[in-house]
Amino acid sequence: MKVVSYGGGVQSTALLVLAARNEIDFRTFLFANVGDDSEHPATLAYVREIAIPYAVRAGLEVHELKRRRRDGTTETLMQRLNRPDTRSIPIPVRMANGAPGRRNCTADFKIKVVGRWLREHGATAEHPAAVGIGISLDEIHRANRRRSESHEVIEYPLLDLGLRRDDCERIIAEAGMPVPPKSSCFFCPFRTVGAWRHQRRHEPELFDLSVRLEETINRRRAALGRDAVYLTRYGIPLTQAIPDAPPRDGGADEDEGACDSGWCMT
Repeated sequence: MKVVSYGGGVQSTALLVLAARNEIDFRTFLFANVGDDSEHPATLAYVREIAIPYAVRAGLEVHELKRRRRDGTTETLMQRLNRPDTRSIPIPVRMANGAPGRRNCTADFKIKVVGRWLREHGATAEHPAAVGIGISLDEIHRANRRRSESHEVIEYPLLDLGLRRDDCERIIAEAGMPVPPKSSCFFCPFRTVGAWRHQRRHEPELFDLSVRLEETINRRRAALGRDAVYLTRYGIPLTQAIPDAPPRDGGADEDEGACDSGWCMT
């Protein structure tokens, strides 16, 4: 069994095109949706309105997966974050010194969701599935060849082909599709400062939701006697960290990093 962990971003969409062109041996793509209330709306629109129709025309399969509880109900990441009994924070919020905290959002809402689908479709430790991850050559530091689950073997087709992110954008454009936006939850603390500025100016409704989430997390932490945490590295609330005004430095951005697993932001 061979599948691609499809994130709806540039690199994994390039894998979709390469599969359609029979340049890589993958026919099944798994999009682990962490929640319509959590994924960026632009990513959801791209996956459903552009990527899936393209895949259907090419004879490829794209399955949209969601996290299921033991009782069969689904759970989104935003729902998990807003549960009143939640004591730990599953996203990599920034501590007072700016360092990201521990997280399990990728494991719970991406890796395990894909892993469960693979088990249900016959993957075992004796006969593991190959899972393609969309990491390009310029992000090779995010890659590792260890197994995330006993019934999976991770592969990096873009690295095998020596392709960089700009190559991926070219491949997508050659297929007649628009280049997708960078995929991530709209409130992810790994977002760049520039992405936060764009959200405040052009997506105010998402910025307001991010602000409310940060406030909710800190109300809960205060009740537990814990220090405040933040969605940016600045150690101050989001509304202060990302002021509603153009930056004085002319708009230069500083990359805050990215999820190191390759299951997100690809």
